[in-house]
Amino acid sequence: MSSSAGPASTVAHPDVEKEHGRGHIGLVVLGSITGGLILGLALTLGVFAGGREDVITGAALIALAFGMLMLVGLSRWRTDQPQSWALLPALGIGLAGLAVLILGPSDRVLGRLGWVWPLLLALVVVWSVRGARRSLHNWSRRALLYPALGVLALVALGGALETVIQAATTNNPPSGGRTYLVAGHSLYLRCTGSGSPTVILFNGLGERTPSWAWVQGDVARQTRVCVFDRAGQGWSGKAPGRQDAHELSADVHGLLAAANVPGPYVLAGHSVGGTYALAYAMDYPQEVAGVALIDSATPYQFDMSAYRSFYSIWRRAGALLPTLARAGVARVYALTTFSSLPPDARRAARAFGSSPRELRADRDEFAQLPTVFRQDKALTSLGGKPLFVLSGDVGELSGWAAAQEKLAGLSTNSVHQTARGATHAGLLEDRNYAAVSGRAIGAVVRSVRTGGPLAR
Repeated sequence: MSSSAGPASTVAHPDVEKEHGRGHIGLVVLGSITGGLILGLALTLGVFAGGREDVITGAALIALAFGMLMLVGLSRWRTDQPQSWALLPALGIGLAGLAVLILGPSDRVLGRLGWVWPLLLALVVVWSVRGARRSLHNWSRRALLYPALGVLALVALGGALETVIQAATTNNPPSGGRTYLVAGHSLYLRCTGSGSPTVILFNGLGERTPSWAWVQGDVARQTRVCVFDRAGQGWSGKAPGRQDAHELSADVHGLLAAANVPGPYVLAGHSVGGTYALAYAMDYPQEVAGVALIDSATPYQFDMSAYRSFYSIWRRAGALLPTLARAGVARVYALTTFSSLPPDARRAARAFGSSPRELRADRDEFAQLPTVFRQDKALTSLGGKPLFVLSGDVGELSGWAAAQEKLAGLSTNSVHQTARGATHAGLLEDRNYAAVSGRAIGAVVRSVRTGGPLAR
């Protein structure tokens, strides 16, 4: 019995590192994965922070290639288990990353590449699994490398599904709206209701015309109300480039003229849309009869330390979203958003919220906010035009309430009201709080019609 037991005890399990083998392959695998992740974070959140989608994507690919090259080099020089299989995918991924960085493909080109890169990434995963099974005999294969390759497989699968969904989805605009050619690009506008003054709704950052569904319906029972998408967003055509506050005002002015929507106008903006409304009031004061600001950003936003911190973080994180959207990550997240909007508006808003094109537009717009806020500071007074400032009180940044009060000081005929229990998004998306926003806009409309003081 002792003779039969002896040989069996000397057989090593294929996934257990040899006791006297050279180096520690498990630490090499861990270090390679960690090194790739650290480089990826350093490039996307540091060196190229806030960069375009092609820059972020190229940087991520280079970081992935770096991690695989680390595995090749360290395993060959420091252990007796060289992982030569990782060299070919590392070179291929690295060259692809450099090509994306240098060529800077457009949104359309990146979309077409969606029919190719998921398959290539899946082949990399298969190649890597087979190579690791042959060459890596250590606990790290199952504990570290396979999970990392599993993430890449999910990215490939998500990218393939996202490409198919984007190709099969037609997010048609609702009836009653259409696009108009303004300064060489098309802008979408939808007007409902009748009467004067006409209310013009300005989207906030990350919002499109469907976000106003509840509010537009309420205001349309009182007067004519129009909502539009800025260039490069929603149902509007490609943007001519990054636009500052004055260029956006000119777009709106041209759109209203092209659509034959006469003034006077009551401007209503939510979040960043409020600063665009103020810019229009500054550039075309003769056309503006009143303003309603719904939990609006302010020209002095960067005076708030909490906002400066938020902006710095989100400028970096937000730039990652278009790249993540290519892998379907944004579509999964979008399923948790806009849940309180009407069904048709919810579907459209979620489609926009998961689109790489829309997220690219958000990134570009976010980068322009310092310029927009600085330009808006030139507006020091609306005179006696009715100004309703409505704000929420849940989840707001420190100093937000004081900033809203300062906005109300722009007019001698103003009201500042807080909707108790309302979140920033809820003032548009929640049915009850959207009704409060509609009443605030309606109060400005009545003040314009009667020429009397603004009432709560």
